[in-house]
Amino acid sequence: MLNVGLTGGIASGKSTVAAMFQNKGAYVIDLDELAHFVEEPDRPAWKAIVEHFGPDILNEDRTINRVELGSIVFKDHERLSLLNSIVHPAVVEEWSQRIEDIYKIDPCAIVISDVPLLIEAGMRHMVDVVILVHVSSREQIQRLMNRNKCSWEEAACRLESQMPIDAKIPYADIVIENRDSQEVTRRIVDDVWEDLIQRERKHRLNS
Repeated sequence: MLNVGLTGGIASGKSTVAAMFQNKGAYVIDLDELAHFVEEPDRPAWKAIVEHFGPDILNEDRTINRVELGSIVFKDHERLSLLNSIVHPAVVEEWSQRIEDIYKIDPCAIVISDVPLLIEAGMRHMVDVVILVHVSSREQIQRLMNRNKCSWEEAACRLESQMPIDAKIPYADIVIENRDSQEVTRRIVDDVWEDLIQRERKHRLNS
């Protein structure tokens, strides 16, 4: 098995690249989806969040109102750290369990774990290979404007709150440039997929 961490920046096209790998035969795990999963009503993380932040953060169906919770934590660093200390371990535990489940049914699997904050959260050691989906910061802003229907200033502000995508390059084993058409990116993914197959075989033989 090979556990690949796929990361990038906002509007870099990471989800599109993940879907391309899935079409090649990879198992894809989206850690944003796992965060939603562990916060479902009555799960341990949900209970801890409600205990610390109160029932006012809940919607009528008892799901967490992310807008309300966000308005609390993003103006209070200590409470944001508290939230992360609840959610992060639960996500990592679920992530590890899903990788283990995949290994049981397919020991030769290539798992693409879509981890937006892989580098920022110090999780690089948890994967075998890091792939960075890269575009220029200018392209990120333009795509964000088109996607969110926002101004250049608003998009630039969102970007400034994140680790610059160019600063992530030294942490990556493989960089996929996603500045051209999807067809060009697909050809790059095809080449990277062949490389990952070879890495998985080598990794399995050395294990």
